[in-house]
Formats: sequence, C-alpha cells, structure tokens
Amino acid sequence: MPMHVAMRATQVFPDMVTQMIAIGEESGAVDEMLSKIATIYEAEVDDMVDGLTSLLEPMIMAVLGVVIGGLIVAMYLPIFQMGNVV
Repeated sequence: MPMHVAMRATQVFPDMVTQMIAIGEESGAVDEMLSKIATIYEAEVDDMVDGLTSLLEPMIMAVLGVVIGGLIVAMYLPIFQMGNVV
C-alpha cells in the first residue's frame, strides 16, 4: 500500500500533503516533498506566531500599565490621607 493512500485513509492529513506525497512517490523524491511540506508549514506557523504576538503585545502593555498604576496609587494613597489629617 503506498504511503499517500494510507495517509488519505486516515483523513488526518490535508489533501495538499497527500497529493505532494503521491507526487514524491511517483517521482522517487519523497524526501524532497516532505522537505517542501515542512517548509510550507513552518512558514504558516511563523505567520501565526507573528499574528498572535502582535495581538498579545498591546494586551500585555495594558495589563502592566494597570498593575503599575495600582502600585503607584497604593504607595501614594496613605501619604495623601496623612495630608488630609493635618
């Protein structure tokens, strides 16, 4: 049983992957096709990570701003309350 048939039967792999494996089997260059598939998915993962990073960065900055602002208020609030007593 060819590898691409077994991969297609599992229905785990996308059609593009099974087609590329089939072409690799026909041409005798499965290793090159697997390398190309790895390159494609590596680029896809890099793009996803970049997108996620660009979304998380502003949220992290906002959370840090709230935490630091809370610390500053917690430090100066007793000083201002002592000023009101006098």
